Amino acid sequence: MLVLAGIVVIAGGFLLRFNPLLVIVASALVTGLAAGLDPLKVLATFGHAFNETRYVTAIYIVLPVIGLLERRGLQARARSLVAGLRGATTGRLLAGYLLFRQVTAALGLISVAGPAQTVRPLVAPMAEAAAERQGAGPDDAERVKAMAAATDTVGLFFGEDIFLAVGSILLMKGVLEGYGIILEPYQLSIWAIPTAIAAFVIHGMRLMLLDRRLARGATPR
Repeated sequence: MLVLAGIVVIAGGFLLRFNPLLVIVASALVTGLAAGLDPLKVLATFGHAFNETRYVTAIYIVLPVIGLLERRGLQARARSLVAGLRGATTGRLLAGYLLFRQVTAALGLISVAGPAQTVRPLVAPMAEAAAERQGAGPDDAERVKAMAAATDTVGLFFGEDIFLAVGSILLMKGVLEGYGIILEPYQLSIWAIPTAIAAFVIHGMRLMLLDRRLARGATPR
C-alpha cells in the first residue's frame, strides 16, 4: 500500500496549488522509493522515459515559431485571404476544416493540426473574417472562435478512432477483453467510421445553422 503514497502527494500538491511539474516529479520519486527502488534506479527510469518520449519537447519549438508568425501578420493575412474569396462563409469554411481534421486524424496525423497549430493562428481569424462578410456583429466574434475550436475537437475526437494504433482503440480493446469480449483493433476501427460520418453530418448541420443566423445578424446560440 505504500506505493500509493504518490497519489497522496499529487492530491496534496494540487490542493495546495504547488507547481504541477514539481508535484508530479515528487510523486514519482515517492512512488519509486516506496516500491523499494534506489534513488539511482528512479533517476534512470526518469531518463529512460524522457528519452523514449523526447518528441514531446517538439512543442517548445513549434509554439515560438507560431508566435513569430502571428507577430509578422499571419492572422491578418489569413483574414485577407478569406475576404477575397467569393462565397466563403463561416459554416462552409469550418465544414471544410472539419473534414480535413477527421481525415488526417483517421490517418494517424493527430498532431498535424490543433488549437495552437491551426485554430488560433489560421482557422479562427478566417472564420471571423467570413462572419464579418455575412453581417455578423462584434458580439459574435467570441462565439465564432468557440465554434472554430469546437470543430477541431469534434474532428479529432471522432476521427482518431478510425486509426488502428491510437490509444483509445487499444483502451477499448483491453476493457472489452476484461468482460470476455474479444475484438481486434481492426473491427473497432471499422465501426468507428459510421460514428465519424454521423459526427460530420450533425456538426455540419450546426455550422449551416450558424451561417443562417449570422446572415440574419442574430447572435448564434
